[in-house]
Amino acid sequence: MELYGTQTVNSKGHLEIGGVDSVDLAHIYGTPLIVYDTELIRKRAAAFRETFSRMGVRAQVAYASKAFSSIAIYELAAEEGLSLDVVSGGELHTAVQADFPRERIHFHGNNKSYMELNYAFDERIGCIVADNFLELEMIRELAASRKQQMRILLRVTPGIEAHTHDFITTGQEDSKFGFDLKNGQADEAFRTVLDMPYVELLGLHCHIGSQIFETDAFTLAAQALMKKMEQWRAEEGFVCSVLNLGGGFGIRYTEADKPLEPAVYVENMTEAVLALSAEWDYPMPEIWIEPGRSLVGDAGTTLYTAGSEKTVPGIRTYLAVDGGMSDNIRPALYDADYTAAAAGKMDAPHDTELTIAGKCCESGDKLIQAARLPRMQEGDLLAVFCTGAYTYSMAGNYNRLPRPAVVFAEKGQHRLVIRRETYEDMTRLDLSLQQKVRKEQS
Repeated sequence: MELYGTQTVNSKGHLEIGGVDSVDLAHIYGTPLIVYDTELIRKRAAAFRETFSRMGVRAQVAYASKAFSSIAIYELAAEEGLSLDVVSGGELHTAVQADFPRERIHFHGNNKSYMELNYAFDERIGCIVADNFLELEMIRELAASRKQQMRILLRVTPGIEAHTHDFITTGQEDSKFGFDLKNGQADEAFRTVLDMPYVELLGLHCHIGSQIFETDAFTLAAQALMKKMEQWRAEEGFVCSVLNLGGGFGIRYTEADKPLEPAVYVENMTEAVLALSAEWDYPMPEIWIEPGRSLVGDAGTTLYTAGSEKTVPGIRTYLAVDGGMSDNIRPALYDADYTAAAAGKMDAPHDTELTIAGKCCESGDKLIQAARLPRMQEGDLLAVFCTGAYTYSMAGNYNRLPRPAVVFAEKGQHRLVIRRETYEDMTRLDLSLQQKVRKEQS
């Protein structure tokens, strides 16, 4: 079995993550537990940054934090010289609590509220990625009333479909995101922004999808956006200083996945922009990208404790664990697939096919349809790999299950960065009807 990042198997036959025994982590923090190999995150961040530097182009690498948002991961991103992509007032607030450099925060989202935009102006963030005409009007009003400068990018849909799942493809024309590049919406938005005082248009943004394993789609997107930028220069004399090509770089969830190294994605899209810039004598724009999954996805491993087992003769054997769709809804949402191992007996033959079932009251709560594992006993530790992206950030309290704890591990050290939710946490916002009655009677 091919492991991820710094993962190894120690002399006890236990899975180690960041130099820490996973069995020890489960004993200390309980399960379900999400463990991040932070050395792998740092290596990925460096690979993206250093490739741009080697190619001699100005760039920003922004962590797309919807993949996993917390104070600790924002602090790590700041340490690694990354910018930050936030998509809500809550993510912006988390960035503020982490004291993330405001000039490196980019605010995304297709339905930002006036309150959220006002918060962005309050914090004087570096850039808003404008998504629609209503948002442009709110930005105009806020900037003018405050007499405050704000930099923006226009998010456009270039009409390019990446080779990915329909639910996570966002660059095609039929998308809820952005101004359409082909039907004139982007041109109308461009003319609107040019007339807005205190608002500086930096350039264009697109995001064509997620979990992409090839570079052709990124090259086509770069060409489509550069063509529009050249058109605006010819017609209006306006030169875009920034080209944001988004993220969506794939990772290896199973052996069937064949992702590229970060450098390959960066090299191909940068070469496309350099070629067009030279051909058209267009000032080379600063390139921004937004890796999220490719920074944290395969750095995360969720540890579960095995519980009950049920065999349906001739069909399958279910192994239930102490988590499920409450901490990882991706398999139920869009058939996401994972690889698992018995973290406490990695040396045992993984030759038994089991369906990993969660404990939520839904028939569809299956984490893995066909996992290859040893014979498992109640109390055995299960490791599900590549759960660092869109698991905790999409977790909920269905069946009133507490969200798991999160730990960072690196060089033999481990640190709790999100504590496990308690039952008291889940009822903290609840109000009792009896309390209301007593108040009214008094």
